[in-house]
Amino acid sequence: MKFVSTIVGLVLFILFFGFALKNTQAVELHFFLDYELRGPLVLMLLAFFIAGAALGILAVTPTVFRQRRERTRAEDRFAALKNAGAPTTTVQPQPDSVMPRS
Repeated sequence: MKFVSTIVGLVLFILFFGFALKNTQAVELHFFLDYELRGPLVLMLLAFFIAGAALGILAVTPTVFRQRRERTRAEDRFAALKNAGAPTTTVQPQPDSVMPRS
């Protein structure tokens, strides 16, 4: 499996590298207040991809922390209930008896 993932990674790298080589022309981005940014197209795409990924991670972070906090509370409640209601001896359940029909 590791061999397959290495091959897939290598193929993706070659594809993306080829994409980068084909898109080296300079582009201009115009922002507000007459601010301009110039650079190769592939670097602009990479920068905006990274910025989007970072913003996505920041957007999900509060939800992840809330779920971790809720999970910890639930585990604590479960442990408290388990310790409070734990019998001193364990009783093995008896199998049900089957009554023949008459």
